[in-house]
Amino acid sequence: MSGPSRPRKRPNILLVMSDQHRGDAYGFEGRRVHTPHLDLMARHGTRFSACITPNVVCMPARCSVLTGLLPYTHGVVDNGIDLEEQLGEQGFAGSLARAGYRTQFIGKAHFSSNHSYGDRPTGRCENIPSAAMFGPEWEGPYMGFERVELMQLGHNYWLPDPPPGGLHYERWYHADGLGAMKDAQYREHVGAPVSGGQTHASALPTAWHNTTWVADRAVEMLREQGRRERGGDDTPLCAWVSFADPHHPFDAPIPWSLLHRPEEVDLPPHRVRDLDRRPWWHRAALENTPGGTPATRKIREEYSRMPPQSDAQLREVVANYYGMISLIDHNVGRIRNALREEGLDDNTLVVFTSDHGEWLGDHGLMLKGPMLYEGVMRVGLLVQGPGVLAGQVVPDPVSTLDLAATFGDYAGGTVASAAHSRSLRPLLSGQPGASRDAALNEWRLGPSRCGVSLDLRAVRTRTAKLTLELDSGAGELYDLANDPHECENRFDDPAYRGLRDELTDRIMARPRDMLTAPREPVGPA
Repeated sequence: MSGPSRPRKRPNILLVMSDQHRGDAYGFEGRRVHTPHLDLMARHGTRFSACITPNVVCMPARCSVLTGLLPYTHGVVDNGIDLEEQLGEQGFAGSLARAGYRTQFIGKAHFSSNHSYGDRPTGRCENIPSAAMFGPEWEGPYMGFERVELMQLGHNYWLPDPPPGGLHYERWYHADGLGAMKDAQYREHVGAPVSGGQTHASALPTAWHNTTWVADRAVEMLREQGRRERGGDDTPLCAWVSFADPHHPFDAPIPWSLLHRPEEVDLPPHRVRDLDRRPWWHRAALENTPGGTPATRKIREEYSRMPPQSDAQLREVVANYYGMISLIDHNVGRIRNALREEGLDDNTLVVFTSDHGEWLGDHGLMLKGPMLYEGVMRVGLLVQGPGVLAGQVVPDPVSTLDLAATFGDYAGGTVASAAHSRSLRPLLSGQPGASRDAALNEWRLGPSRCGVSLDLRAVRTRTAKLTLELDSGAGELYDLANDPHECENRFDDPAYRGLRDELTDRIMARPRDMLTAPREPVGPA
């Protein structure tokens, strides 16, 4: 007779995130993008087909994932506003560290602003003028993560800063003395000439690309965890691995830029700017002059806005965007191989998601902004691990801010800050009665971003979405069940008045814990 079985230790938790990755830009969603490893993860685990981000730009969305709070409560209502460090330490990383987990962050964090007004140092590690304050030996702690290996930006509109600037990736990139050569290779356009906005096939070898570096460091982290566990150390790992792509510029390196042929990629069915049929702020956000200094206006106009693309140009953009995603997918495969090889895969909860999406030609729009179409609001969410049903597709509206409570649940405790977060574990295990009705999104924009101030609140159900601009009372309502491409705004349609009122009530029922004095920006949004 065998003796009593050894209690199963708490699972490792591995969050893998991409940046500006649409919720439909996966092979399993039917798009013509090569994602075999993520497709396999969807088949072997659970995927959420209606997961939204709580905010459609980087910093607010990421701070919500960490804290489990909506942006108007954690205070990072737009880029350029630093998350309060004490609150960040109450997020899932700090909570799990205090509960006995080893916590680590690799890649792009963006809980603090990279740029600051007047290039004044803010004292934060992610702030470009402050980087020299954090020497080569510094590895954290930061926002509850005991150990960090960070890249400062990862978007090559700004190439990796040479020492004494930069963080871990930038220092690695320049450590061999070849940084200037690498920069020149990145700037080189290879292959056929392209005219798509912010698009080129980079000659930078994949081995030096930041996507590869993030995966290299993640693989080494998992090797170390495997060695610890084989040596009898039962301390579980909670890690966030964060890629900086497929964020623009669309600069997939050779050979990934060649994987998808422009003439074969799929285009959105509605790719015309029909602004006369949309609420007033759509036109204002696209046509107003951004505020701020001449330097920040230049960035907004050259980097954050893109003119309408012809179909030929859009095909070039989509092909390179898909190439960036496929490079991430390849490295997700490397990470999952390491989990298996180290014997960690049967007791690790693996999550893949993104901070927000990308319009990618929807409604004639590119990049992201205050038009909360599904392309920017919906993100992929894949989960695989112990107790997670295989092959399950959950259609319930959930949010990435639910990950904080989910991680606390699997770790056997709670996350101190996560007042708005609800554990996804009942849905992942197929628990009866675990359905969700709605998820929220909110964004307060100042005039520096697009020349107009906005207070946007949105709610997404399984079949509908309402966005309100509270300062003006304008809004848009889409019947997603019958109009999945959001072509007909039903906000003023009498036949939809009941639905509009119901969804307005959902928005207004948001917890009354918003900051009365929002945190001040330290840099441009």
